[in-house]
Amino acid sequence: MSDLRITQPDGDAGFADWRHVHNAVIPTHVLSLDDVRERARRNHLEVAYVGDVLVGCSTVRPPVDDPSTATVIARVLAAHRGRGFGEELYARGLRRARELGAEAVETVVLSSNEDGLRFALKHGFAETERYLLPGDTTPWIDLRLS
Repeated sequence: MSDLRITQPDGDAGFADWRHVHNAVIPTHVLSLDDVRERARRNHLEVAYVGDVLVGCSTVRPPVDDPSTATVIARVLAAHRGRGFGEELYARGLRRARELGAEAVETVVLSSNEDGLRFALKHGFAETERYLLPGDTTPWIDLRLS
């Protein structure tokens, strides 16, 4: 894993990479570069590379509505799954959530992302809710670390 490099995007090139991974993993909720810039103001975003090859990204939503709960989301491009990159992104996100004061951790997975759902369940998350956002046809799954 020593060749994995994880950075916090700090400009349009990094935001574009984060956006690329997000939109590839969540094709039903495509974000613009402006959307990503806005998310970076309120969330902790990271982008993962092996050498110069983009492999994944993560989001940590700090505790806000429930001051004890943070959301941690790790995304890995399909061609790079099964190599431990998601493990590292998730572990970093979990540490960051704890640093922000989270006592509980949640995640959210698009139901069509079977790899992501399997990953979350394997790491101790339990499903709490399935729902459709307005205009969506693919359900989202909220999970909580038990």
